[in-house]
Amino acid sequence: MGNENIHPVSDRLLQRSDKEQLLKQRAKVIWLTGLSGSGKTTLAIGLERALHEAGFLTQVLDGDNIRAGINANLGFSDADRTENIRRIAEVSKLFLNAGVITINCFVSPAKAMRELAREIVGAADFLEVYVNASLETCEQRDVKGLYAKARKGEIKDFTGIHSPFEAPENPAVEIRTDRQTEPESAAQLLAFLQPLITAQP
Repeated sequence: MGNENIHPVSDRLLQRSDKEQLLKQRAKVIWLTGLSGSGKTTLAIGLERALHEAGFLTQVLDGDNIRAGINANLGFSDADRTENIRRIAEVSKLFLNAGVITINCFVSPAKAMRELAREIVGAADFLEVYVNASLETCEQRDVKGLYAKARKGEIKDFTGIHSPFEAPENPAVEIRTDRQTEPESAAQLLAFLQPLITAQP
């Protein structure tokens, strides 16, 4: 079946602006990138709760949850990692068009992956957040025991050990989770986001 049989009806559907007006917010895709153990998921949980209490509708997309469901058929080769990010970006765009603030937690180690996501979502709505913690700090935390397994050779192509992490060169905001507390990190991100997601009068 070719693309000639696909006929999107986007022009006849309610628009994103209609959804944002209903929700009284401006949708954005917040893309948390950083090493495993840098604090992406912890930060996302804290941010979502704070935004919820402030009256914002959000959705968190977390790497492990997504790989257990929609991307369960993907491995960790470069091609599969790129496809993982592509699918997430497309799902994020759906939430964006529904007026929802989407918080994504993905290592997304390569700059090209994040640029692909930015292109799919749209640069104006894609907020790259660098959750920065040193490799030493992440290894010390090793919340999931992944670094220990990688050091033993039980996990191949593990980012930070066998595979490089290309740090964002110009993120929308950088959160140093190895230099401040969890509440401080969440407060920094919330302060950055609130003007961007608050509905225009």
